[in-house]
Amino acid sequence: MSQRSKIALVVMLIVAAGFVLAPGCMAAKQFFAIATGGTGGTYYPLGGVLAQALTTKVPDVIVTAQSGNASTANLNLIRSHSIESAFVQNNTAYQAYNGTDQFEGNPVKNVRGIASLYPEVIQIVTRKEAGIKTVRDLKGKSVIPGDRGSGTAVDAENILKQAGLTFDDFGSLDWLGFSGISQRMQDNQADAGFITAGIPTSSVMELVSSTPVVILSLDDALIKKITGAYPFYAKVAIPANTYSGQDKPVDTVAVMAQWVCDAGVDEELIYTLTKALWEPGFHVLRKKDGKPEPAPAGAEIMAQAHAKGKDVTLETALSGMAIPLHPGAERYYREKGLIK
Repeated sequence: MSQRSKIALVVMLIVAAGFVLAPGCMAAKQFFAIATGGTGGTYYPLGGVLAQALTTKVPDVIVTAQSGNASTANLNLIRSHSIESAFVQNNTAYQAYNGTDQFEGNPVKNVRGIASLYPEVIQIVTRKEAGIKTVRDLKGKSVIPGDRGSGTAVDAENILKQAGLTFDDFGSLDWLGFSGISQRMQDNQADAGFITAGIPTSSVMELVSSTPVVILSLDDALIKKITGAYPFYAKVAIPANTYSGQDKPVDTVAVMAQWVCDAGVDEELIYTLTKALWEPGFHVLRKKDGKPEPAPAGAEIMAQAHAKGKDVTLETALSGMAIPLHPGAERYYREKGLIK
């Protein structure tokens, strides 16, 4: 966790303590955490916005967002009951629940789904000077496949496998989050990096502002192999001009970002949080003319705060949901008619 993230967490806890100890506040406050990702990705800002939105709408609950090492690490936290909920990739959640790939022999059987949020696009970013035209050109190059234990690293391994490569084919290999990838490439210390996140991604935007880069476009044959081997991937295109200097669409694949939780979390609490994600309500503290002040749905606030938040919709709440839903979330979706 970065120093800035630690400070932010301390501030949130101090504010939370104020809620708990405020005069006239008789009910005990319950803490509920969301593990997100590194500060250079999409999980971190969206998780913070969601945590704030839920805290303002759900009585007697303080929701906090914590930076983390993304999908695989977050699912390990769920397994050990070290955190109540987390943002993860749907493919990694599927592997965790079923005990495959990096979770072989050690499944995360207590993970449950709350909602699918938005598509996470796999972006293979390369320094233009490195002359990398295809995935196979990564052989012999200095590459960062993501942070150790992240879903991004799993995506990198899956794509490389279908291209006939492994991590051993790189000239050099390092494990860093998105901000670290951006910094290494700006410093000419890495030729390429894998970034799986909602677009536009802040770390990529920072990188292209100072360094000539190329985002690799995957050819149709490779995309067909990837989606055939891993059905949780879908072909997508990064629209032209998503990033400065990117004047053509980029063909690649994507997974879904999901909000998951520990199966042991109270059913009523998850039902209430799921409802607060999708429906407007009332502010727990603010009043106007003696009446509670209206508060937007969590998804609406996410849409206002981040470009990727606009993709968080009830219509796609169950898209790519390949693990069991938490009973609280399932009850909500049955009420809304999304589950028969």
